[in-house]
Amino acid sequence: QVQLVESGGGLVQAGGSLRLSCAASGTIFSINAMGWFRQAPGKEREFVSAVKWRGGSTLYADSVKGRFAISRDNAKNTVNLQMNSLKAEDTAVYFCAADFAFSGLPRIPSQYEEWGQGTQVTVSS
Repeated sequence: QVQLVESGGGLVQAGGSLRLSCAASGTIFSINAMGWFRQAPGKEREFVSAVKWRGGSTLYADSVKGRFAISRDNAKNTVNLQMNSLKAEDTAVYFCAADFAFSGLPRIPSQYEEWGQGTQVTVSS
């Protein structure tokens, strides 16, 4: 139905910035929300941020509030994650996900139906 492809990951110095992008293709009209998750080796997948596709309302994890900003461009079928003031603790594989069934802004991985392949973000300290 929907395919997601992340890009923009890389190596950055602590305190620096990085911008991730997620390109969606397929049945875009059915998307309720788009979310970003991250997972470090040996750790559980962690919610980062989410945005409603139509209304644009956003949700952030406490650990990234004030540092990260999520945005979406419905016309271009993309969602972005601007990451500022990066810390070593932000190092992880970042995944883009799409939800079709939830009515609000889901923050649990199981509430999302489609996932991208992930992009590595490494922050040097």
